[in-house]
Amino acid sequence: MVLKRPGEPLLLEDIRRPEPGPGEILLRVRACGVCRTDLHIVDGELDSPKLPLVLGHQIVGETEDRRRVGVPWLGWTCGECGYCRSGRENLCDRAKFTGYDLGGGYAEWVVADERFCFPITNAFDDLQAAPLLCAGLIGYRSLRLAGDAARLGLYGFGASAHIVAQVAIHEGRRVFAFVRRGDHAAAEFARGLGVEWVGPSDERAPQELDAAIIFAPVGELVPRALRAVAKGGVVVCGGIHMSDIPSFPYELLWGERVLRSVANLTRRDGEEFLALAPQVPVRTHVEALPLERANEALDRLRRGDVRGALVIVP
Repeated sequence: MVLKRPGEPLLLEDIRRPEPGPGEILLRVRACGVCRTDLHIVDGELDSPKLPLVLGHQIVGETEDRRRVGVPWLGWTCGECGYCRSGRENLCDRAKFTGYDLGGGYAEWVVADERFCFPITNAFDDLQAAPLLCAGLIGYRSLRLAGDAARLGLYGFGASAHIVAQVAIHEGRRVFAFVRRGDHAAAEFARGLGVEWVGPSDERAPQELDAAIIFAPVGELVPRALRAVAKGGVVVCGGIHMSDIPSFPYELLWGERVLRSVANLTRRDGEEFLALAPQVPVRTHVEALPLERANEALDRLRRGDVRGALVIVP
């Protein structure tokens, strides 16, 4: 499925099978998760993708020798800059991203730099594994940047939050989920995963939080989350794009509250999370759609008509 121009539907096309270059491997795509980042690209909110572009960066693929590997968003870094040399390759200025700068997984075949691929354990089938590769990885990085918060708020209960909630509960944290007012299905979904409290995102939790992670790309949630956390608390913005954050009084930040973003991921994040996920064990809630229905998947994500994650299967 090919994006020719932002704002237009993806087109189903026959394209030549990619040829791997030095250090790359050819993969037959077995599954590819649908991510909100894909939607931001299609809607023109991320403004410099390689065009024409095959989207998709939560790829479970099979090598020619029948190994299953996962291909995440981070597809290549220079390895030379100060960020790369200090363990912060996620901030590399020359980084290339799967399904944005590099061809992605809304296809039957893909090539990837083998150094940035992860082995997929047999604990997860293809569909279960795909959302771990971005929703899970970004959620995990967000959780680690939230610190050792005992009372954790999650704003927006989609693909990332439903994975993070399971990890946080496994670690003994108390989880408070915030959903759109009137979204009863999302509220029930969160309750079914064992969160302690669920409520509308425009309400306060029944007690102060130690940290909050915002997965919904809605800037107005930032001051709400700052109001919800106790002094010394952390608010983490877990998305790659967000609507403008409205101005807010300094008193919301005062008290040594911390507001920070998450940018991409490192290979260390992937290694740690994919080792932890079977121990929880994380159970991703997925719905599979065939490749030719990728536009439908994106439309459903845009409407919020998804519980857990959607996965494209060629």
